[in-house]
Amino acid sequence: MRRRSAVVPLTLISLMIASSGNVFAETAEGKGLQIAIEANKRDDGWIDSKVNLEMILKNARGDQSHRQMRLRSLEVIGDGDKSLTIFETPPDIEGTGLLTFSHKVEDDDQWLNLPALKRVKRIASKNKSGPFVGSEFAFEDLSSQEVEKYTYKYLRDELLAGSECFVVERYPVDKYSGYTRQVVWLDKAHYRTLKVDYYDRKASLLKSLTSTEFEEYLDKFWRPGRMTMFNHQTGKSTELIWRDYQFSTGLADADFTRNSLQRAR
Repeated sequence: MRRRSAVVPLTLISLMIASSGNVFAETAEGKGLQIAIEANKRDDGWIDSKVNLEMILKNARGDQSHRQMRLRSLEVIGDGDKSLTIFETPPDIEGTGLLTFSHKVEDDDQWLNLPALKRVKRIASKNKSGPFVGSEFAFEDLSSQEVEKYTYKYLRDELLAGSECFVVERYPVDKYSGYTRQVVWLDKAHYRTLKVDYYDRKASLLKSLTSTEFEEYLDKFWRPGRMTMFNHQTGKSTELIWRDYQFSTGLADADFTRNSLQRAR
C-alpha cells in the first residue's frame, strides 16, 4: 500500500514545476501531476451548478431499482467544492440528503440527513469508504477530486473508446481511503475523465467508473450524461443519468448548511 502523509498546496506545486522546468516534467511522477493540474485548470470558473439525476441500481442478477435525485454544487475558491444531494424518490428515502464540504488538504466534511430517523449523521473520516445509500459509490467518491488529494504517476498513452488518452495512476493521501490506488484515463483533447479503475485495500481491482455521453456547456465545461460504476467483486453496478445541467444559478454558501440539508425536500 502506498501512502504519503504530507500534502503540498497546489499553488506551491505549480511554482515548483515552473522552477524545475523540463527535468521534473520528464519523470513519470512529474508528468502525472502536470496532467492532473491541467485537468483541474480546464474546469475552473463554473461558479455553481444544478442538475437532476436518475440513479439505477442493479444486482448481479440484473434486477433494477430506480431513484430520482437532484444535485446542487458550489465552486469554492482556494478550497474544495461544496455539494448537496437530495433524493426525491422512492418514497421510503425521500428527503434523504448528503451535504459535502470537500477540502484540498484537510479531511472532507460530510453529513447525511435521514428523515425517517429525524437525524443528521456526520460521516466520520474513517467511514468514508462505505457505500452511499446502498449504491456502488462510496462517500469519498462524492467529494470533489482535488489535485492535492493524491500523488501521481504517468503510466502510458492509450486509445479508449476511440479517444487518445493519458493513463495516470494516482495514490490517495488520506490514510482512511478505501483505495490503495486509482488508474485514470483522461482524453488528450479535453482532459475529461473517461474511466477510473479503483483498487481496494488489498490492492485488488474493486470497481470501475465509466463516463460517457459528454456535452460541453458555456463553451468550456464538459459534463457526462451517463456514469456507470461497476463492482468487479460483486457483479453489482450503479448508473447515474445526468439531466438538465444549469450553471451560475446564484447559489451561495447559505444554500449549503446543515439547516438547508434538513429543510430540503
